[in-house]
Amino acid sequence: MTGEGGASAPVRLAREAREAGELWKARDVLAAHVEGSQDPEALVELGEVLFEMGDLPRAGAIWFAAGAKGAHVDAAVAAWREQSNEDFAAMWAGLPASARTQPRPRRIEALRERALNSQAASVSEVAAADEAAGALPDDEDGGFDFAWLIAWVLAVAFVVLAAIGAVATLDWFFPG
Repeated sequence: MTGEGGASAPVRLAREAREAGELWKARDVLAAHVEGSQDPEALVELGEVLFEMGDLPRAGAIWFAAGAKGAHVDAAVAAWREQSNEDFAAMWAGLPASARTQPRPRRIEALRERALNSQAASVSEVAAADEAAGALPDDEDGGFDFAWLIAWVLAVAFVVLAAIGAVATLDWFFPG
């Protein structure tokens, strides 16, 4: 974590609330912030607040999203996995929206893949969680798709060559 001077405004507000003994206020500020922002420091701080409040499963989900390490983190992640009964779709949906958006770290992408491949989840459930997070489907990542370009070029070439062939055929049947 960065020092107090480098912390974002929501992290600073949350730390002030924690120092004042208002864990609920720190939780609310950080939870609202991490839903819309990929801020690893805020995720770690939120995990700490939830852990202090005794919400181990939620702290585990948040710390998993942050990539945090440590004995408390391992215990909280284990509680999160136990609470979700190892249902990867439920675990995926339990992550903050910002963690489900792209770009995603490999551990989160692996969880998404397991959710898609699990028996308990339908693809629509995972897609709904992605959509709620504002994530684009894998085939709509905003990049240029050469396959579509090639398909369009081939389609235009086919139409042009078919027109030329039709004109040539008509020329054979009706010369001059």
